Amino acid sequence: MAIALGLVLLLGGFGLIAVDYTPYRIPTASMSPTLQIGDTVLARKGGGAVGRGDVVVFRDELWGGAVMVKRVVAVGGDTVACCDSGNRLTVNGKAVDEPYVDEKQLQGAAFSVEVPAGRLFLMGDNRLGSLDSRTHLDVAGGTVPAADVVARVEATVLPLGRAGMFGRTVAFDAVGGPGTSGRGPLEPAACATVAGAALIVVTSGAGAVAGLVRRVRRRATA
Repeated sequence: MAIALGLVLLLGGFGLIAVDYTPYRIPTASMSPTLQIGDTVLARKGGGAVGRGDVVVFRDELWGGAVMVKRVVAVGGDTVACCDSGNRLTVNGKAVDEPYVDEKQLQGAAFSVEVPAGRLFLMGDNRLGSLDSRTHLDVAGGTVPAADVVARVEATVLPLGRAGMFGRTVAFDAVGGPGTSGRGPLEPAACATVAGAALIVVTSGAGAVAGLVRRVRRRATA
């Protein structure tokens, strides 16, 4: 029964990950230091609800049609601008402290954009090395349709030294209102997969040890 339960957990968790998530390899340093060149991430297909602070995979034909990974900094209805007196990004007039951005690399050239409904304003965490909404301001104010998002990044899986879940950032909490997304089922699915594998291994090992003990006892009483 324990092995059967382990198989259910293992196959169920792995199956959910295989169906809902897809891996992407990071080709550039535009999301550094959050994501490095060569990192492999798992992203939830379709993206689900996308909000401020989410790292997303998208493809926009007006940006050349290439698959890109950027961070959502403003959603439909927001006004995003650069910069306040502290050289910080502002959203709806509220300064945003972004812990994932090097303080020496904040924003740069001034801009102010009202994001239309159903569109997103995206930036790379490497603000000095990212071709993002700021470099496309002449096309729809640099915004892209939310429908262009193909997945939302939820974890780094390779290299193993950088593997881990993406925690929800609190950087945009002060902005308030709609726009913050929830989390997908990746973490519980991964836990179920690991727990199922561990249960199978432990139960199989215990069965092997019990069988060995029984054989030793038979020989001892023979």
